[in-house]
Amino acid sequence: MVPGLPEPDAGSDLANVRTSARLVDDEWSIDGQKIWTSNAHESDWIFVVARTEPGSQRHRGLSFLLVPLDQPGIEVRPIDQLTGGSEFNEVFFTDARTRADLVVGDPGQGWRVAMDLLGFERGVSTLAQQVGFERELADPVSLAWDNGTFDDPVLRDRLAQAKVGLAVMKANAVRTLTDPVPGSDSIAKLVWANWHRDLGELAMAISGPAALTAGPDYHLDARQRLFLFSRADTIYGGSDEIQRNILAERVLGLPKESRG
Repeated sequence: MVPGLPEPDAGSDLANVRTSARLVDDEWSIDGQKIWTSNAHESDWIFVVARTEPGSQRHRGLSFLLVPLDQPGIEVRPIDQLTGGSEFNEVFFTDARTRADLVVGDPGQGWRVAMDLLGFERGVSTLAQQVGFERELADPVSLAWDNGTFDDPVLRDRLAQAKVGLAVMKANAVRTLTDPVPGSDSIAKLVWANWHRDLGELAMAISGPAALTAGPDYHLDARQRLFLFSRADTIYGGSDEIQRNILAERVLGLPKESRG
Protein backbone atom coordinates (compact mmCIF):
# COMPACT_ATOMS: atom_id res chain seq x y z
CA MET A 1 0.00 0.00 0.00
CA VAL A 2 1.46 3.36 -1.04
CA PRO A 3 0.31 6.93 -0.31
CA GLY A 4 -1.63 8.89 -2.91
CA LEU A 5 -1.65 12.31 -1.29
CA PRO A 6 0.29 15.07 -3.12
CA GLU A 7 -0.70 16.40 -6.53
CA PRO A 8 1.02 18.84 -8.90
CA ASP A 9 -1.03 21.71 -7.37
CA ALA A 10 -1.50 20.17 -3.93
CA GLY A 11 1.86 19.40 -2.38
CA SER A 12 2.32 21.10 0.96
CA ASP A 13 -1.18 22.56 0.46
CA LEU A 14 -2.88 19.17 0.59
CA ALA A 15 -6.37 20.70 0.96
CA ASN A 16 -6.12 21.80 -2.68
CA VAL A 17 -6.75 18.22 -3.89
CA ARG A 18 -8.43 18.03 -7.30
CA THR A 19 -8.49 14.28 -7.91
CA SER A 20 -12.18 13.40 -7.88
CA ALA A 21 -14.23 10.27 -7.27
CA ARG A 22 -17.92 9.60 -7.85
CA LEU A 23 -20.09 6.61 -7.05
CA VAL A 24 -21.12 4.59 -10.09
CA ASP A 25 -23.39 1.75 -8.99
CA ASP A 26 -21.32 -0.05 -6.34
CA GLU A 27 -17.90 1.42 -7.27
CA TRP A 28 -15.96 4.65 -6.99
CA SER A 29 -14.85 6.04 -10.35
CA ILE A 30 -11.63 8.05 -9.90
CA ASP A 31 -10.09 10.68 -12.18
CA GLY A 32 -7.00 12.78 -11.52
CA GLN A 33 -3.29 12.64 -10.82
CA LYS A 34 -0.98 12.05 -7.86
CA ILE A 35 2.76 12.76 -7.76
CA TRP A 36 5.76 11.82 -5.61
CA THR A 37 4.08 8.49 -4.90
CA SER A 38 6.75 6.34 -3.23
CA ASN A 39 7.25 2.86 -4.75
CA ALA A 40 3.99 2.89 -6.71
CA HIS A 41 5.75 0.99 -9.51
CA GLU A 42 6.29 -1.93 -7.10
CA SER A 43 2.98 -1.86 -5.22
CA ASP A 44 -0.40 -3.52 -5.59
CA TRP A 45 -2.54 -0.92 -3.81
CA ILE A 46 -2.63 2.84 -3.30
CA PHE A 47 -4.68 4.94 -0.91
CA VAL A 48 -6.13 7.98 -2.64
CA VAL A 49 -7.42 11.17 -1.06
CA ALA A 50 -10.07 12.28 -3.55
CA ARG A 51 -12.81 14.89 -3.67
CA THR A 52 -16.06 12.96 -3.48
CA GLU A 53 -18.47 15.85 -2.90
CA PRO A 54 -18.82 18.05 -6.02
CA GLY A 55 -18.40 21.74 -5.27
CA SER A 56 -16.66 21.15 -1.94
CA GLN A 57 -13.57 23.19 -1.11
CA ARG A 58 -10.41 22.81 0.90
CA HIS A 59 -10.51 20.03 3.52
CA ARG A 60 -14.27 19.41 3.20
CA GLY A 61 -15.71 16.72 0.94
CA LEU A 62 -12.59 14.54 0.73
CA SER A 63 -12.59 10.76 1.10
CA PHE A 64 -9.79 8.28 1.81
CA LEU A 65 -10.11 5.45 -0.75
CA LEU A 66 -8.19 2.17 -1.09
CA VAL A 67 -7.56 1.48 -4.78
CA PRO A 68 -5.97 -1.53 -6.57
CA LEU A 69 -3.17 -0.37 -8.89
CA ASP A 70 -3.31 -3.26 -11.35
CA GLN A 71 -6.16 -2.08 -13.59
CA PRO A 72 -6.55 -0.41 -17.00
CA GLY A 73 -7.59 2.96 -15.55
CA ILE A 74 -4.25 3.59 -13.80
CA GLU A 75 -0.90 4.55 -15.32
CA VAL A 76 2.24 4.70 -13.17
CA ARG A 77 5.21 6.71 -14.45
CA PRO A 78 8.48 6.49 -12.47
CA ILE A 79 10.34 9.78 -11.97
CA ASP A 80 14.09 9.65 -12.65
CA GLN A 81 16.00 11.21 -9.73
CA LEU A 82 19.47 12.57 -9.14
CA THR A 83 20.11 9.57 -6.88
CA GLY A 84 20.00 7.33 -9.96
CA GLY A 85 16.83 5.65 -8.73
CA SER A 86 13.15 6.24 -9.39
CA GLU A 87 11.29 5.34 -6.21
CA PHE A 88 8.97 8.33 -6.70
CA ASN A 89 6.23 8.15 -9.31
CA GLU A 90 3.42 9.98 -11.03
CA VAL A 91 0.11 8.11 -10.96
CA PHE A 92 -2.69 8.94 -13.40
CA PHE A 93 -6.32 7.87 -12.86
CA THR A 94 -8.79 7.71 -15.74
CA ASP A 95 -12.08 6.17 -14.64
CA ALA A 96 -10.11 3.95 -12.26
CA ARG A 97 -12.38 1.81 -10.11
CA THR A 98 -12.54 0.55 -6.56
CA ARG A 99 -15.36 -0.95 -4.49
CA ALA A 100 -17.70 1.46 -2.74
CA ASP A 101 -16.88 -0.03 0.67
CA LEU A 102 -13.11 0.47 0.28
CA VAL A 103 -13.13 3.79 2.09
CA VAL A 104 -11.34 4.46 5.39
CA GLY A 105 -13.64 6.29 7.77
CA ASP A 106 -16.81 7.85 6.43
CA PRO A 107 -17.09 9.39 2.95
CA GLY A 108 -16.29 13.08 3.23
CA GLN A 109 -14.04 12.57 6.27
CA GLY A 110 -10.83 11.83 4.38
CA TRP A 111 -9.07 14.95 5.61
CA ARG A 112 -9.16 13.72 9.20
CA VAL A 113 -7.85 10.29 8.21
CA ALA A 114 -5.04 11.82 6.11
CA MET A 115 -3.99 14.15 8.95
CA ASP A 116 -3.85 11.25 11.43
CA LEU A 117 -1.77 9.26 8.96
CA LEU A 118 0.64 12.13 8.33
CA GLY A 119 0.96 12.73 12.06
CA PHE A 120 2.05 9.12 12.53
CA GLU A 121 4.46 9.33 9.57
CA ARG A 122 6.09 12.47 10.94
CA GLY A 123 6.30 11.24 14.52
CA VAL A 124 6.48 7.86 16.23
CA SER A 125 6.74 5.85 12.98
CA THR A 126 10.34 7.04 12.77
CA LEU A 127 11.26 4.63 15.57
CA ALA A 128 11.64 1.99 12.86
CA GLN A 129 13.25 4.48 10.49
CA GLN A 130 15.90 5.24 13.09
CA VAL A 131 17.32 1.74 12.70
CA GLY A 132 18.33 2.80 9.20
CA PHE A 133 19.56 6.16 10.51
CA GLU A 134 21.87 4.37 12.95
CA ARG A 135 23.30 2.24 10.14
CA GLU A 136 23.79 5.32 7.95
CA LEU A 137 25.62 7.12 10.76
CA ALA A 138 27.94 4.14 11.36
CA ASP A 139 29.24 4.37 7.78
CA PRO A 140 30.78 7.90 7.91
CA VAL A 141 32.10 7.16 11.40
CA SER A 142 33.94 4.12 10.04
CA LEU A 143 35.18 6.08 7.02
CA ALA A 144 36.46 8.88 9.27
CA TRP A 145 38.59 6.39 11.18
CA ASP A 146 39.87 4.84 7.95
CA ASN A 147 40.80 8.03 6.07
CA GLY A 148 42.07 10.01 9.06
CA THR A 149 39.39 12.72 9.05
CA PHE A 150 38.44 11.70 12.59
CA ASP A 151 41.54 13.66 13.66
CA ASP A 152 39.89 16.85 12.35
CA PRO A 153 38.33 18.42 15.49
CA VAL A 154 35.52 20.08 13.52
CA LEU A 155 34.46 16.85 11.80
CA ARG A 156 34.86 14.88 15.02
CA ASP A 157 32.57 17.38 16.78
CA ARG A 158 29.98 17.08 13.98
CA LEU A 159 30.03 13.29 14.32
CA ALA A 160 29.49 13.60 18.06
CA GLN A 161 26.59 15.98 17.50
CA ALA A 162 25.06 13.51 15.04
CA LYS A 163 25.33 10.71 17.61
CA VAL A 164 23.72 12.83 20.32
CA GLY A 165 21.04 14.01 17.91
CA LEU A 166 20.08 10.43 17.07
CA ALA A 167 19.78 9.57 20.77
CA VAL A 168 17.56 12.61 21.38
CA MET A 169 15.42 11.67 18.39
CA LYS A 170 14.85 8.17 19.74
CA ALA A 171 14.01 9.45 23.23
CA ASN A 172 11.52 11.95 21.83
CA ALA A 173 9.78 9.32 19.70
CA VAL A 174 9.45 6.96 22.68
CA ARG A 175 8.16 9.78 24.89
CA THR A 176 5.41 10.70 22.45
CA LEU A 177 4.12 7.10 22.53
CA THR A 178 3.03 7.51 26.14
CA ASP A 179 2.97 11.27 26.68
CA PRO A 180 2.10 13.07 23.43
CA VAL A 181 2.00 16.85 23.49
CA PRO A 182 0.33 19.21 21.01
CA GLY A 183 2.49 19.51 17.92
CA SER A 184 4.72 16.55 18.82
CA ASP A 185 4.54 15.12 15.29
CA SER A 186 5.60 18.46 13.75
CA ILE A 187 8.46 18.76 16.25
CA ALA A 188 9.59 15.22 15.40
CA LYS A 189 9.46 15.93 11.65
CA LEU A 190 11.60 19.05 12.02
CA VAL A 191 14.13 17.16 14.14
CA TRP A 192 14.62 14.02 12.04
CA ALA A 193 14.39 15.72 8.64
CA ASN A 194 17.11 18.24 9.46
CA TRP A 195 19.23 15.64 11.26
CA HIS A 196 19.14 13.36 8.22
CA ARG A 197 19.93 16.18 5.80
CA ASP A 198 22.88 17.26 7.96
CA LEU A 199 24.12 13.64 8.06
CA GLY A 200 24.21 13.61 4.26
CA GLU A 201 26.29 16.78 4.25
CA LEU A 202 28.59 15.34 6.91
CA ALA A 203 29.10 12.15 4.90
CA MET A 204 30.19 14.26 1.92
CA ALA A 205 32.61 16.28 4.06
CA ILE A 206 34.23 13.10 5.40
CA SER A 207 34.42 11.56 1.92
CA GLY A 208 36.39 14.55 0.66
CA PRO A 209 36.98 15.26 -3.06
CA ALA A 210 35.87 11.75 -4.02
CA ALA A 211 32.32 12.77 -3.10
CA LEU A 212 32.24 15.12 -6.09
CA THR A 213 32.60 12.44 -8.77
CA ALA A 214 30.39 9.56 -9.84
CA GLY A 215 31.55 6.18 -11.08
CA PRO A 216 31.04 4.83 -14.61
CA ASP A 217 27.46 5.16 -15.91
CA TYR A 218 26.67 7.58 -13.08
CA HIS A 219 27.24 5.03 -10.35
CA LEU A 220 26.82 6.65 -6.93
CA ASP A 221 28.03 5.22 -3.66
CA ALA A 222 25.80 5.00 -0.56
CA ARG A 223 27.05 8.32 0.86
CA GLN A 224 26.33 10.22 -2.35
CA ARG A 225 22.83 8.74 -2.54
CA LEU A 226 22.28 9.64 1.11
CA PHE A 227 23.30 13.23 0.45
CA LEU A 228 21.08 13.63 -2.60
CA PHE A 229 18.02 11.85 -1.22
CA SER A 230 18.12 13.58 2.16
CA ARG A 231 17.74 16.95 0.44
CA ALA A 232 14.06 16.03 0.11
CA ASP A 233 13.57 15.18 3.79
CA THR A 234 12.66 18.76 4.74
CA ILE A 235 10.00 18.82 1.99
CA TYR A 236 8.07 15.53 1.83
CA GLY A 237 5.52 14.67 4.51
CA GLY A 238 4.99 18.39 5.05
CA SER A 239 7.77 20.94 4.51
CA ASP A 240 9.69 22.59 7.34
CA GLU A 241 7.80 25.82 6.66
CA ILE A 242 4.46 24.04 7.07
CA GLN A 243 5.56 22.38 10.33
CA ARG A 244 6.73 25.69 11.78
CA ASN A 245 3.45 27.34 10.84
CA ILE A 246 1.51 24.51 12.52
CA LEU A 247 3.51 24.93 15.73
CA ALA A 248 3.26 28.72 15.65
CA GLU A 249 -0.46 28.96 14.89
CA ARG A 250 -2.02 25.84 16.45
CA VAL A 251 0.27 25.28 19.44
CA LEU A 252 1.62 28.70 20.37
CA GLY A 253 -1.47 30.61 19.26
CA LEU A 254 0.44 33.15 17.18
CA PRO A 255 -1.33 35.09 14.37
CA LYS A 256 -1.79 33.17 11.14
CA GLU A 257 0.62 33.73 8.31
CA SER A 258 -0.54 36.34 5.83
CA ARG A 259 -1.91 34.69 2.67
CA GLY A 260 -2.06 37.92 0.69
